[in-house]
Amino acid sequence: MIKRSILAIVVAFIVWSALDFVIHGLMLAGTYEATAELWRPMEEMKMPLMRLVSLLYILCFVAIYGGLIAEKSLESGLKYGFLFGLAAGISMGFGSYCYTPIPVSLAFSWFAGSLVQCTVAGGIAGAIIKPAPKVVF
Repeated sequence: MIKRSILAIVVAFIVWSALDFVIHGLMLAGTYEATAELWRPMEEMKMPLMRLVSLLYILCFVAIYGGLIAEKSLESGLKYGFLFGLAAGISMGFGSYCYTPIPVSLAFSWFAGSLVQCTVAGGIAGAIIKPAPKVVF
């Protein structure tokens, strides 16, 4: 199961990074430009740290699924990811909206993005991490 967990982490990280690019680099680029006063200039962004944070987030996400979800399947992975995404999205989107002067549309976008990313990552974990086959002698 360790090899499958590592594979799930690698695949989820790659897909997560691609979704980050689509969501934040393409879909929300205009919103970020319109609120540029809220963000660090691009040359001051801590992108290597952001990649590390994403990797650690995925590592924890997959470890929770692998260690705490009893039924390993695509369906259980999607359910886990959706529920995790709901919690993360509420915190990321609307939690940030409570204390940061971001537009409510950005709060909704962060919520939806987190929900999609976590659901997809849960599907990846559920599809890759399977219980070890029972050996019958």
